[in-house]
Amino acid sequence: MGSASSRDHLMKLLEPVVGAEGLDLEDVTVTTAGKRRLLRVIVDRDGGVSLDDVAEVSLAVSSALDDDDAMGSAAYTLEVSSPGVDRPLTEPRHWRRAAKRLVKAELRDGSVVEGRITAADESGVDLSVDGAERRLDYQDLTRGRVQVEFRRLDDEDVDGGEG
Repeated sequence: MGSASSRDHLMKLLEPVVGAEGLDLEDVTVTTAGKRRLLRVIVDRDGGVSLDDVAEVSLAVSSALDDDDAMGSAAYTLEVSSPGVDRPLTEPRHWRRAAKRLVKAELRDGSVVEGRITAADESGVDLSVDGAERRLDYQDLTRGRVQVEFRRLDDEDVDGGEG
């Protein structure tokens, strides 16, 4: 089975399993290093994914893989995790889940817009760009990325002013 068809098979197999746990299957990758194989399953949902969620979905995924024999008889390591901050924003749900985050959006015309997500729906995303609202339709976007912020301007003063 080729790598693309293997990935497609795994996505079709695992999507309902992950969905039954109340999560979205974002991606599946199989990487090999010598005799070792790593199956990485990325899951997410509105509100984020807890460690308990990861543990529960790991058991369900492992059971489904054993029943289907999708990974064959050779040993592999299963890793289930949530997407990292560097995941590209490509689906409406990605933009919605990044609400209030600072993002850099690449547009089909080659321009780039940086702003904070104020809202996202099925047709586009609203960004606050230099104090002004700007609507971007998904059809005009190629992708977006959350920008890492060490301290947002609206974060509370964690020091509390006390010494």
